[in-house]
Amino acid sequence: MSLNNLATATKFSSELDKMVAQKSVTGFFADNAFRAKFVGAKTVIVPDIDFVGLADYDRDTGFAKGQTTVAQESYTLAKDRGRALQIDREDMDETGVANLAGQVLGEFVRTKVVPEMDAYVISKLAGVATTQSHSVAGWEGNEVYSKFTTAVNNVQGRAGFGEELVAFVNPAFYAALMNSTEITRQITVSDFKQGEVNLKVKSINGVAIIPVAADRMKTAYTFDNEGFKAAEEAKDIGLLVLPKKGASLVKKTETMRIFIPEQNKDADAYQFNYRLHYDVFVKKSNLDFIEAVVSA
Repeated sequence: MSLNNLATATKFSSELDKMVAQKSVTGFFADNAFRAKFVGAKTVIVPDIDFVGLADYDRDTGFAKGQTTVAQESYTLAKDRGRALQIDREDMDETGVANLAGQVLGEFVRTKVVPEMDAYVISKLAGVATTQSHSVAGWEGNEVYSKFTTAVNNVQGRAGFGEELVAFVNPAFYAALMNSTEITRQITVSDFKQGEVNLKVKSINGVAIIPVAADRMKTAYTFDNEGFKAAEEAKDIGLLVLPKKGASLVKKTETMRIFIPEQNKDADAYQFNYRLHYDVFVKKSNLDFIEAVVSA
């Protein structure tokens, strides 16, 4: 059948990869990984560049030499996840296979893949903030604006005021922030580019506010054959602030493997094998640019 060919499998993989980037609240971090180079199935090289500052110019000797250090950092993608999805032969006729498969795979990515990736990325970034001692515990409704401005000022103080910042907020923190009388006149709607999509988001003093579902804003998760869930020791992440270019999301979708019922040894069904390698990395030069507010 025409469904079972490399071109169709590759097209499915490409479209699902775009959906992951566009539907995920952390998908824009993938825009920062364009210089990443895979050297294996799960290993990627990401350059980290460092410079020496300016020196006095000497009329006799000219320019002082300075070295540009390009460290080719090797990272291993921690997450190698996949699932075999089956659609029974009786659920479709031959002419509708590709269309129904696209709907099923798209819904799987939207409801299962995207939430897991967001949860992992946000929890790992919050972990970086904690490791760097840039995480504070607890917030009350009447102090969310103070927590927000402090976190933003801390990041700007270290990263610079020219950096475009983003703030991930859980529902409770977001509601308290939007209801705060201190910021009513400071909320604006601004453009936010994520991959090939231009979004409209609320912002405060130029910082994009990205509301995130509560189940994706935890400090720790367990990942198993049933998906993912918050770990027992997990705390709520109320706020996570960092530069938009502060992290790199690297993902690699393997070409979809498609089996028609005649090839499926386990069931009279079409089988679609979906596999995704992914991880988020923070360069050494960006480690101090993340602030988090977590539950006490």
